[in-house]
Amino acid sequence: MGHEIFNNQRKVKVGLAEFEGFLETVFDAVNEAESRSAAIAFVSDRKMRELNRDFRGKNSTTDVLSFPHAPDDFQPTTDHGPPTTEFLGDIVISLEQASRQAVENRLTLEEEVKQLILHGILHLCGFDHESDNGEMNARELELRRILKL
Repeated sequence: MGHEIFNNQRKVKVGLAEFEGFLETVFDAVNEAESRSAAIAFVSDRKMRELNRDFRGKNSTTDVLSFPHAPDDFQPTTDHGPPTTEFLGDIVISLEQASRQAVENRLTLEEEVKQLILHGILHLCGFDHESDNGEMNARELELRRILKL
């Protein structure tokens, strides 16, 4: 599928190639995202703080934000409802925050970022740990076992 990864920050050194294969693997494992795609952007804490403030009203950085794609009115619809699209949306990750969390969680930066990508994809698939009864957390833990994260 057409997954894209962008590195829009310079403070944390990271190779994009190591995440490209992972995206294919995670999209194969997450049946809710089957045959769909997403874009990943790595950003600085400063940019993440701006996004978190502008979209969530929280003036602080965070590790990952997900922005589901809203289909255009002219896109084809399914027989059962709203327009469909292969593009799920955008996932934005602060590599500075991910780097701090990796140390706290005793993970490599790559492992931490992979967990954040998975978390973001589940949000794009409609899961919401802030309002569900643990379904997202259970699904995420199940997928971490499958993906060996």
